[in-house]
Amino acid sequence: MNTHTALLTALFAGVIAVGAAAAKADEGEHVGAGKVGISTIEAPAAIGPYSQAIRVGRTVYVSGEIGKDPMTGQFTGPSIGDQTDQALKNVAAILAAAGLTLDNVVATTVYLLDVNDFAGMNAAYASFFTKPFPARATIQVAALPTKGALVEISAIAVRVTDSE
Repeated sequence: MNTHTALLTALFAGVIAVGAAAAKADEGEHVGAGKVGISTIEAPAAIGPYSQAIRVGRTVYVSGEIGKDPMTGQFTGPSIGDQTDQALKNVAAILAAAGLTLDNVVATTVYLLDVNDFAGMNAAYASFFTKPFPARATIQVAALPTKGALVEISAIAVRVTDSE
């Protein structure tokens, strides 16, 4: 039992040390800044009590974006390709407000109203990213909060260097 306790104690100490080092590395120049809201008029405004994006250290978490044009408030088209294009343009605009680009995206989550739209979404999505592509989860949902939306895309981006 004592061996197990010592082993678990060492394991927990290692996890705590690694976690603390990772958190410190992520803070960079934003030490003590906590979370910072990011917003831009170049993407649709949030429709509820949430931010378009939040920056914590070098990481930016972009809320789900749909295929609405921020200037007209209308969907850019009825097709999954049109809406995916605009959703990713909205993600890109929010990232630009944070000083990043789609090249900084490490993960996305794609919510589809109909999984049969996967191929059309995937074709449009592929035109926005280069290798190595971000990690991605794609999920069919029963509904999206905005009527007429076929797709919603959220993203996580990381500023890799201090020059970004």
